[in-house]
Amino acid sequence: MPLTKGWAAMFFEGFTLEHVAVRDGNLRLRRGGSGPPILLLHGNPQTHAMWHAVAPELARTYSVVCPDLRGYGGSMKPEASADHAAYAKINMARDMAELMSKLGHERFIVVSHDRGSRVAHRLALDYPDKVLKLTVMDIVPTLEHFERADMQFGLGYYHWFWFAQPHPFPESLISAAPEIWFKAHTTREPKDDGFFHPDALADYLQHVRMPQMIRGMCEDYRAAATIDLVHDRESRAAGQKIQCPMRVLWGRKGKIQQWYDAVGIWRDYCAAEVTGGPVNSGHYLAEEAPGEVLAHLKAFLA
Repeated sequence: MPLTKGWAAMFFEGFTLEHVAVRDGNLRLRRGGSGPPILLLHGNPQTHAMWHAVAPELARTYSVVCPDLRGYGGSMKPEASADHAAYAKINMARDMAELMSKLGHERFIVVSHDRGSRVAHRLALDYPDKVLKLTVMDIVPTLEHFERADMQFGLGYYHWFWFAQPHPFPESLISAAPEIWFKAHTTREPKDDGFFHPDALADYLQHVRMPQMIRGMCEDYRAAATIDLVHDRESRAAGQKIQCPMRVLWGRKGKIQQWYDAVGIWRDYCAAEVTGGPVNSGHYLAEEAPGEVLAHLKAFLA
């Protein structure tokens, strides 16, 4: 598959599309390849389809599993609740541990982007015996975002505060014009348009049109602003850190590059080696610059 724009006819060639039941419901996923297991976790407002250019290349060497997170895509979408516990990252991480175990993978590598990286962070904390190596893309820990928040952060990450408003206020507004919202949310500048593969974009829009997915997305952000902070502060107070090596990537054109020393911050949250650097992209690294992402991953995983 090409690693730049100029789409191939096949989409996830050689992968199966299936649903697997875990404790709380079903997860939709694609998987393919053979070799050591690697779990790819997507960001918002996407699905596993964001890995279309990365997963087939990794599948040459690895057994690749690409699920939709709970609340997103074709996976389960629990109802909204006052405590947002169904979308706590400890539960979203448990989904992934259970999924990989069901597929026969008790120890595995994790590669993640955006919201998926928040799940991956919790997965590495709660299941240190399972996660061998961890890559996160275009984030710093949730605690750091909120505890460093200022006017710049509030304007740049306004959606964190909008999505976290009480149900069903943001859901009602987004669902009134889901495609307009998606376009505005994912293309901050006109020149950014066009990097989504047509099949991936169709998958994103199909699910964005579903009110249940919008509800799940908002509950994910409500949990991040409430119950996740409680759990993360408890972990910090207990001295709980990531135990495996980490690779931290971010888009050279994005806000992480401008505002944070991402590698330095993650070193405070990890007891092992942390390396990383920028990719020549905006926020959507794996779709804007899959070749660079793969080069980083191959070097790190080797």
